[in-house]
Amino acid sequence: MAKKENTKSRIVSAAWELFYETGYENTTVDQIIEKSGTSKGSFYHYFDGKDALLSSLSYLFDEMYDRLKDDFTPEMKAVDRLVYLNREVFKMIENRISVDLLARLLSTQLVTRSERHLLDQSRTYYKLLRRIILDGQESGELTDTLSANEIVKAYAVFERAVMYDWCICGGDYSLCRYGESMVSRFLDGYLKKAE
Repeated sequence: MAKKENTKSRIVSAAWELFYETGYENTTVDQIIEKSGTSKGSFYHYFDGKDALLSSLSYLFDEMYDRLKDDFTPEMKAVDRLVYLNREVFKMIENRISVDLLARLLSTQLVTRSERHLLDQSRTYYKLLRRIILDGQESGELTDTLSANEIVKAYAVFERAVMYDWCICGGDYSLCRYGESMVSRFLDGYLKKAE
């Protein structure tokens, strides 16, 4: 199973590097296969074609969340962890994912009749958010008047809304800086108020 995930991960990473470097339209399946060091058979085992890779950005994000959670320290509060994740992922998007590619991903999720990867609750993203928010509720930092799932949903909607706005504005502001300035304000609404 690990070898299969490694192959798929290499294909996804190579594809998104090429999409960023040469543009989506100019990237070929053969270039992706060559850069990932895989075979045509492996590529087509996981993906129907280049278009299928658009929805794979969520895998790239989840790999990053897996790495970032190792940076957490025991004394980090839940809000600090969420702010950290938001900043690092938005920085990665700003530096490695073109506005056009992100816009394509978001638009495919609007019109697809198949699986919507961004909403898949089994993703690392949702599992990690749920764990952080539950920890924040158990420590008394975050409100318990809403369920963890309700807060997770609101947080995910907030992040998608910021990414969507960045896309429709053509990336004319820093996604990372704007996200960092807004995420703390957003999370203030979920802090447990002193009684």
